Amino acid sequence: MEIVNETSYWHHFLGEFMGTAILIMLGNGVVANVVLSKTKGHNSGWIVIALGWAMAVFIAVFIASWYSFAHINPAVSLGMAVAGKMSWVLVPVYIIGQLTGAFAGAVMVWITYRQHFDATGDADSKLAVFATSPAIRSNTNNMVTEIAGTFVLVFAVFHILPPASTLGGLDALTAALLVLGIGLSLGGPTGYAINPARDLGPRIAHAWLPIPGKRDSDWGYAWIPVTGPAIGAILAALLFIRL
Repeated sequence: MEIVNETSYWHHFLGEFMGTAILIMLGNGVVANVVLSKTKGHNSGWIVIALGWAMAVFIAVFIASWYSFAHINPAVSLGMAVAGKMSWVLVPVYIIGQLTGAFAGAVMVWITYRQHFDATGDADSKLAVFATSPAIRSNTNNMVTEIAGTFVLVFAVFHILPPASTLGGLDALTAALLVLGIGLSLGGPTGYAINPARDLGPRIAHAWLPIPGKRDSDWGYAWIPVTGPAIGAILAALLFIRL
């Protein structure tokens, strides 16, 4: 288990902040490219979004692994702690880094696509750049979808990681392909948040940023992409330690 000192606190925080910021810049960035008006990628579709998110994961994990365990996802951190693969002392450090990184990445997406936000009339499309929403709204079914997707993610990550290892190049590619598979197969009902920071940090940014013509940030749904992934991660960890 990781020996924690002041230096490692900083490096772990830095890795998770930078990795999650890059994840959101590229992941939410591809959503902006597809859904906002007058972009080069407007209406290019779900396959582009899924591939963009997979590449975002690859690049973010590859960079973050130099400084931290490259979780870039509170659900992964929670699952690792439940399974005894990471000190619980590091969990708040990771989650704070992930949430603040996600917020910063979302702000950068807004800065990059600011003219296209201004040119887009549909408020739902503007929110979609930042946060997930269900195709058919049903708290029970949407929760089950997020639990299932995150269970697959975290259970697979346990098998990607060698014991006491950080993610490197080949592991980052495997993680990217994993997220691509989840997006293509299980992403349709909810937009596959499978990451509380990926949804909550940008949703806060949406509420805070001066985006013209925006709608409310759909806080009534926001608890599902936070709670569902947490439950999925815990279930994956409990199954893994029993096998």
